[in-house]
Amino acid sequence: MNKHFQFFLLVKKGDVHTKKALQFCRQHFPDVMDCLGERGDTLPDEVLWWQGDYIISYLSPWILSESLLNRARMAAINFHPATPEYPGTGCINFALYENAPEYGAMCHHMASKVDTGTVIAVKRFPVFASDTVETLLERTYDHQLILFYEMIALIAQGKPLPVSPETWTRPPFTRKQLNALSVITVEMNAEEIAKRIRATSFRQWKPVLELNGFKFEYKGS
Repeated sequence: MNKHFQFFLLVKKGDVHTKKALQFCRQHFPDVMDCLGERGDTLPDEVLWWQGDYIISYLSPWILSESLLNRARMAAINFHPATPEYPGTGCINFALYENAPEYGAMCHHMASKVDTGTVIAVKRFPVFASDTVETLLERTYDHQLILFYEMIALIAQGKPLPVSPETWTRPPFTRKQLNALSVITVEMNAEEIAKRIRATSFRQWKPVLELNGFKFEYKGS
């Protein structure tokens, strides 16, 4: 076991899964620098000078520069809450909209362009007809954490990271596409409206109906 590896973990602030991921990494490696943030936060300048063995992005809000990625001597890895069919933003939303029979979590090497790096491993599970954004997200985070445990354990045992035969199947979804998915118009039939409601209803976020320049938020049936 090589305990001398230096890790830099970029994680989501205030999330129970990221807390467990950090604890597990520190259980195996004493030299772990972390950076916690949420959407809209700026990456602190001091982290740009980090140099070590592994950069790991776990539900991180930041897109890392190529110069920072190159500071990882062994690998720069991202844990992505989706399968290779769903790169980018709003992955769960699009999976529900497309009525995907299965979903999952994956890890991949990071490249300068988001969600394009070589796939390391994928963990899949079934999607149920009763799933909502919230239930599918929670199950995805559970599987992603298990995948994190497995990859960190491999590194701790001195084993190489696997190389998955899977590859990304499409360009990354964008926030513009996700925003468009949350819009309902009067021209849509009942089936299309139901698909969009299921795919974009999550806590305070709801789909909207656009009519004559006005927007009406969906409040539930």
